[in-house]
Amino acid sequence: MRVRYVDRGIIKWSPFDALTGYKSLLKQIRHRLGKGQKPELSEDALEELDRTLSLAKEKSLETEVRYFKDGYVRFTFGKIEKLDYVHKEIVLSTKERFRAQDVLSLEITE
Repeated sequence: MRVRYVDRGIIKWSPFDALTGYKSLLKQIRHRLGKGQKPELSEDALEELDRTLSLAKEKSLETEVRYFKDGYVRFTFGKIEKLDYVHKEIVLSTKERFRAQDVLSLEITE
């Protein structure tokens, strides 16, 4: 008489994930440890940033924006649609908004 093998599927791997919340805790710790301080820009870098921002807005050029948010340096692309002087924000054509003081660099990609 032959005994038929029946696979238990995912059940056999459940002991390896017995500590509930362990994976999410590790993910949170990695996120916190990766955070850094906002880089400070020199006066020359600020002037260059202002010139590039004016040119990109004036000629509606595609730009790569490097900015600082929540402890990380992030990148995005788009045309500068609006400069909100009241709230000190930059609005891109992709409807992304970020504070002007968080911008680290602008590069014209066209």
